[in-house]
Amino acid sequence: MLSRVADNLYWMSRYLERAEHCARIAGVHLNLMLEHEPASQDRRWWRVLAALGNSEPVEGDAFAAAQSYALDQIVDSIAAARDNARQVREQISSEMWEQLNRLYHESRRMGTPEFWGAQPHDLLISVTQSAHLFQGITDSTMIHGEGWQFIQMGRFMERVRATARLIDLHFAEFFRPSADAMNASEHMEWIGLLRSCTAFESYCKVYTADLRPERVAEFLLLNPEFPHSVRFAVDQLRKSLGAVHEASARKPDRLDKLAGRLTSALSYTPLEEIMSNLHEFSLNIRRLCGNIDAGIYQVYISYPVEAALEI
Repeated sequence: MLSRVADNLYWMSRYLERAEHCARIAGVHLNLMLEHEPASQDRRWWRVLAALGNSEPVEGDAFAAAQSYALDQIVDSIAAARDNARQVREQISSEMWEQLNRLYHESRRMGTPEFWGAQPHDLLISVTQSAHLFQGITDSTMIHGEGWQFIQMGRFMERVRATARLIDLHFAEFFRPSADAMNASEHMEWIGLLRSCTAFESYCKVYTADLRPERVAEFLLLNPEFPHSVRFAVDQLRKSLGAVHEASARKPDRLDKLAGRLTSALSYTPLEEIMSNLHEFSLNIRRLCGNIDAGIYQVYISYPVEAALEI
């Protein structure tokens, strides 16, 4: 596969996953505003800003800043996903292009400050549902070859990093190792974290409705069967990396080792050890993902001409 095509498919998928993640987080926390007193809102929206990837200092109204940032992230990410798809239209199905193009125009229509200020949920619901529909269309209408595998790699790379960051920030603020019972406000925050990962109902099926932070961490980080857990996303990422490796003539030994280290960290690290320093564990997961992302570029996308001639 041409490196340009791989790059476009990879980033089309990453940008769309990013838009869906932003819409989901913003929607959940808008609903949580109904459950809490205004005094706690600023802290919530500073945390949302950090969870969505904002690293720049922001002053003033935290709610307004988070809403503006989320809107920009959603609209810009959808536009970037569409632009990447437009450059490889011959590699994706017409149904995929039509769905992504429809989402782009919907986001432009509903993403104006006036519409967003009056009816933010309309855009958030449209983005999350459209992203899920796009994923289903992709799986149903595209050959599951190299191109499809790069789409999977982009989706799960973005998901691992975003979910690990979200969990890290939430636990840093709300986790208390002591056995003190959580109050009603904290209980809603833990429900909010699960809903932010589309995980509340699935968590309850595994652990019932008994919310314990250690169980939440175990489910969101280590469950191998839940699609939005870090472990599941890492397993899918490694599976796609292996499929592309088998289909190509290159030997990405370092990339395989990095993926193996990432899988091992989630498969063999005891929960007690993770909970003793969850922040460092999350940083390590994201650091390894960054190294794998760089490895993908080095091996498959921005490799030197000499390496291509050797094949």
